[in-house]
Amino acid sequence: MRLAFMGSPAFATPTLRALVEAGHEIAAVYTQPPRPAGRGGKTRPTAVAESAAELELEVRSPASLKDPAAQAAFAALDLDAAVVVAYGLLLPSVALDAPRLGCFNLHASLLPRWRGAAPIQRAVMAGDAETGVCVMRVTPPLDEGPVLARAATPIGPEEDSGALFVRLAAMGAPLMVESLAALAAGRAVETPQPEEGVTYAKKIDKAEARIDWSRPAETLDRLIRGLSPAPGAWCASPDGARLKVLAARPDRAPSAGAVPGSILDAGLLIACGEGALRLTRVQRAGKAPMDAEDFQRGGGLSPGVRLG
Repeated sequence: MRLAFMGSPAFATPTLRALVEAGHEIAAVYTQPPRPAGRGGKTRPTAVAESAAELELEVRSPASLKDPAAQAAFAALDLDAAVVVAYGLLLPSVALDAPRLGCFNLHASLLPRWRGAAPIQRAVMAGDAETGVCVMRVTPPLDEGPVLARAATPIGPEEDSGALFVRLAAMGAPLMVESLAALAAGRAVETPQPEEGVTYAKKIDKAEARIDWSRPAETLDRLIRGLSPAPGAWCASPDGARLKVLAARPDRAPSAGAVPGSILDAGLLIACGEGALRLTRVQRAGKAPMDAEDFQRGGGLSPGVRLG
């Protein structure tokens, strides 16, 4: 089919490559404009833009699709369908109606659970036993369109969002290819989402990333895994510097009576409101991530001090 691909982060690139390998004609790749990134603030293209350049595909980066000129340019592509994967911009109705068959989104949750911006992080933070990917028709209400296909997978007890992103991206690419084949053959079944079980995965707020040691260890474990590797859950070290916690595990070591946030041993066991959490990978501000053992050998934190 003649397609437009619309996506921005690395999560979207496996689907783009799978569509090309499946023989679809990619008329244009839409992605968000380059933005400053990293410590130096150097402007960088999106991961999708980089992949599109490697594949020698035309890249378009309009700031918005609300502009009549951008809408006309999209309609002029004369598309069979548009594939949307974490594009980051809302598609107005005129854009949704332009392709012959419509626009289809790969969403990283088992809809209707976790509609919205951060479904992978929210699933981990909530302690969900499983998640997955869905291919759905894009409709004006956000993530409410009928579902063409879905695939589920367990969330590992130590899995973080970064690892889950990679797995779900790999699962979603063939699912989209299969869905387009079904559409082309006229055998796709679009199932309306149930009204029960709807939850919303709101965008991660910076304030959520600060660790509150008065919370239970199990809850903090999910928070840390949900925010790893980015933006990263963090706390304040005794000198006031920010310390990201990228990995940890609940520990059954006795901690009753200890002040939450207190370091209980040289292995970075931290007292929580309930139980304790052993930090296994951390990152000081401006430094590279490192395993907790290496951090401690390099003059880390002493037992008895308290993290804020």
